[in-house]
Amino acid sequence: MREETALRSELVAICRKLERKGLIASADGNVSCRVGADRLLITPSGKPKTDLEPRDLIGVNALGERVSGHGRPSSEIHMHLAVYAQRSDVSAIVHAHPPLLTAMTLAGQPFRADILPEVWLTVGTVPTAPYATPSTSEVPDSIAPFIADHHAILLERHGSLTFGRTLGEAYRRLEILEHAAHTLFYALLIGGCPPPAMPDKDREKLDQVRKKLFA
Repeated sequence: MREETALRSELVAICRKLERKGLIASADGNVSCRVGADRLLITPSGKPKTDLEPRDLIGVNALGERVSGHGRPSSEIHMHLAVYAQRSDVSAIVHAHPPLLTAMTLAGQPFRADILPEVWLTVGTVPTAPYATPSTSEVPDSIAPFIADHHAILLERHGSLTFGRTLGEAYRRLEILEHAAHTLFYALLIGGCPPPAMPDKDREKLDQVRKKLFA
């Protein structure tokens, strides 16, 4: 693990970027990362992300119990813990409320990762978890079936969840998906119908490229 001081600074920088890019508003969303085998850093509950300083982050153990910092950890901490419990390869998680991705879940539209090669290559398929009451145990239960085989999950009416080996990777996957959602929306407006998926042979080629680049 990287030195905790550096991780604290990077996590706060990502929180500010989320707000600046319009992917969250005020105290929305939450970000976490591993700082040891059984310890995490996570954003505090109820504090606007642009106001966060590295010292404001909360240290918790694998059960979500606070071990450092002041205040309460994010009310969505159990969603983060559910991902870390299943995925030893994941070291960072970003939960945000990106407008267009969230709008797709409101409209009942699945995210079509099989249309754009960049999305298929860097993120892969993106399922939508059924609606769950925020800040309750319903949320980790709703995402549980999708954690093992995906790098990103949309939450019906509740934004997105992206994870990665680093904070940067988890954030970049969110940015890629929201940008792709705009592209898919414009294609629908221009063409009048959803664009077709890439042929199977092209997706298979991308799968081979992914294995070489991200193994």
